[in-house]
Amino acid sequence: MQHLGVLEGAGLVIAKREGRLRWNYLNVVPVQEIYDRWISRFARPSVELLTRLKRDLE
Repeated sequence: MQHLGVLEGAGLVIAKREGRLRWNYLNVVPVQEIYDRWISRFARPSVELLTRLKRDLE
């Protein structure tokens, strides 16, 4: 539960309580922002290469 508390504090997890139950949901907005800022520029060439390979094989 401490790990979930850290993730909730960082805004990556949303917790909803229903009585004794606690439902944890992934907050996709920060994950998408991380992808857009850091990962997409490295993934783009690979995706283009795979798209070109698919087109050539067809």
